[in-house]
Amino acid sequence: MAYLQFSGQNLFDGTQFLGPDKVLITTEEGIIKAIIPRSDAGEQVQQFKGIIAPGFINAHCHLELSHMKGIIPEHTGLPDFILKIVNERHFPEETILAAIAQGEAAMLEAGIVAVGDISNNALTAPQKQQGNLAYHTFVEISGWKPAIAEPRFANALQVLSQFRLIEAASSLNPLKSSFSPHAPYSVSNELWQMMMPHFEGNTITIHNQETPAENELFTKGTGDFVRMYNAMNIDQTHFTPTGQNSLPSYFPQLEKAKNILLVHNTTTSEADMDYANQLSKQNSQDLYYTLCVNANLYIENKLPPIELLRNKKSNIVLGTDSLSSNHELSILSEIKTITKHFPNISLEEMLQWATLNGAKALQLDSQFGSFGIGKKPGVIVIDQLVNNQISEASTVKRLV
Repeated sequence: MAYLQFSGQNLFDGTQFLGPDKVLITTEEGIIKAIIPRSDAGEQVQQFKGIIAPGFINAHCHLELSHMKGIIPEHTGLPDFILKIVNERHFPEETILAAIAQGEAAMLEAGIVAVGDISNNALTAPQKQQGNLAYHTFVEISGWKPAIAEPRFANALQVLSQFRLIEAASSLNPLKSSFSPHAPYSVSNELWQMMMPHFEGNTITIHNQETPAENELFTKGTGDFVRMYNAMNIDQTHFTPTGQNSLPSYFPQLEKAKNILLVHNTTTSEADMDYANQLSKQNSQDLYYTLCVNANLYIENKLPPIELLRNKKSNIVLGTDSLSSNHELSILSEIKTITKHFPNISLEEMLQWATLNGAKALQLDSQFGSFGIGKKPGVIVIDQLVNNQISEASTVKRLV
């Protein structure tokens, strides 16, 4: 059997830097065989100027919205952004499918090996079936009006069944799927009750506290989401404000999930974090906070409280959101933005967010996220470093 040997300015194994004198050995298919000292590696080492690392995990994406790149202007604020998504997402199916293929190709080019992908329909299924990337598909359910809970849930069951069919037939990269609520402001109590039995043992994701309007809706029953409902002719008389922020208002309903991914978190308070951390620990759940910083800047021109999350020892993962709210589907680009705004965060820490943490969050860490023996996590090289740190000029290349 032929083996490949890789060495760089540094080797990151999923949790830490091992230094420049280590060599990664894989099979030609990319299965990890060993990490050895350079002195033991012989002459057949491929030497790179850059960091050798496992492939990136994109923990939050909406591949089905790839056709909306550049359509929605920046800094609209979330309620108006949602209105534009609802009103402007309808394109010919062939246009949508072509954009999905291009979006996946861009992620492959950007060193991404696995994706947590939000799906409201089954349009991404044919592309996922090709096995180019691993996916955990989150079949997203929304419906603020109690009267539409049953048809919305029935539709989601149908979509989930389509993804389960391609999972059963897949012999390439892993494919998984589960239900997920869209957001606290878009799921009625009736719909919550239908979903909850399906959370058990699964990874669940939810858009969380992306805008101040979300907390205002739950504390006071006022604000931009009420304006959005009115614009969509959605009656909201069924809703009674809880007097609390949104997170403590809905979080107990996720108690059966194995893993929880809270996405965006731009207005999550310290008290909210303490509440979620305590309750998830009580329920023996793994809680992850998903950062999509480029999308946060695109929509609301705000950033999540990353330093507070770090101070709370939170599990952090990275996502790109969609091309309707981002200029590219690149985890490296997300790391660059975090580096720009939070220069004190080490590259080693951010790379763990982008690799092993993401793989664990999606329950894909048996294959991805680290250079464990027998895994097939993908091998990438990140170059154009400045003082061993990511620079604006840095690029990523897939080696295996």
